[in-house]
Amino acid sequence: MKISSPLSATRDVEPPNVMHKAISLYRSALRALEFATPVLDLGIRIAIGLVFFQSGLTKLASWSSTLALFQSEYSVPLLPPVLAAYLGTAAELGLPIFLVLGLGSRFAAFGLFIFNIIAVISYPGLGEVGLRDHQYWGLFLLVTLLHGPGKLSLDYLIGRWLGHTSSRC
Repeated sequence: MKISSPLSATRDVEPPNVMHKAISLYRSALRALEFATPVLDLGIRIAIGLVFFQSGLTKLASWSSTLALFQSEYSVPLLPPVLAAYLGTAAELGLPIFLVLGLGSRFAAFGLFIFNIIAVISYPGLGEVGLRDHQYWGLFLLVTLLHGPGKLSLDYLIGRWLGHTSSRC
């Protein structure tokens, strides 16, 4: 029979393992990120959607200036200036709505990504700051295009309704 004293009992208890604490902290951080991801996806879609939608509204507000810019400043490849103005304005007003709602999100992100590239190619006087803005917008559009719209989207809700389990849509 082993006799144990209160002092020996305290020696048998191991100090908390640093590795277990690290793993627990990692899991907690991962859960927080998983919770924040849909909010970030939605935030990206709203921020980018607003940029393009506001640009479309600006074009509509002064349509004669828009047509003049497309005829003199912007040189959209393969399209007549008036058609390019109509198509560009329609893209800037329509695609952001789908992007923000998360309905056909990847299609909308792809359309705006191509539109963004054409805008950079068509306007040689863009400047360094403008080019950097377009690069950021393109990068954010790629997030939605490659990652999907996330759980806070109509695409996700429709997918769940149809029985799909992917959170990326």
